[in-house]
Amino acid sequence: MTEFLIPLLTLIALELILGIDNIIFISILADKLPKDQGNKLRYWGLGLAVLIRLILLGFISWILKLDKTLFSILDIDITGKGLILILGGLFLIWKSTKEIYLKTEDPRNQEVRAKKGASFNSLLMDIVLLDLVFSVDSIITAVGMVSELWIMYTAVIVSVILMLIASKPISDFIQKHPSFKILALSFLMLIGMALIGEGLHFVIPKGYIYFSMFFSFIVNLIQIKTNSFSTHEK
Repeated sequence: MTEFLIPLLTLIALELILGIDNIIFISILADKLPKDQGNKLRYWGLGLAVLIRLILLGFISWILKLDKTLFSILDIDITGKGLILILGGLFLIWKSTKEIYLKTEDPRNQEVRAKKGASFNSLLMDIVLLDLVFSVDSIITAVGMVSELWIMYTAVIVSVILMLIASKPISDFIQKHPSFKILALSFLMLIGMALIGEGLHFVIPKGYIYFSMFFSFIVNLIQIKTNSFSTHEK
């Protein structure tokens, strides 16, 4: 029993860590819609995330072929997986940069314009594209950890259920504290750079990335509390 339980729990933890980026991205996009549609977008986004992962697990033999070299640039071998990660990283950086611009350059006018231009279907398509990138990455990582297919299926389903439960509190927290929106978008830019690096075989240890994210989060939280105390004293 233990020989199956430990890999299962490890894989669930890995899926949850990789899913943090997904939740943040979905939460920020959901904020561009009215509240009822925003909640619907979160459920659809995470629902499609599990569906994409489950479908891709059925094509593991094809997924594993993505690790084969397609071509080389400046002595760097580009694989199918690497190409997907590079394109996904560029997409994430572009979306994050665009959102930061909308929230920092004349925020009121830009945000109104962004909400008018935002549609449920277009935002859902953005989520699907990112889900695809993260799914390929997580599945190849999972295959390297476990060989039993049922463990992968179970880990994906359990992790997405937990992400679904956690998505609303995270979304509410980001919406309640506007400063965290910029921080969250900066995190996504960092993840985008990490994806490009991984696609070019320059792997940045995920522990470094998530530690820097956690440290920045704590510093921002302390800053909010400090400002809150200063306001009360006045």
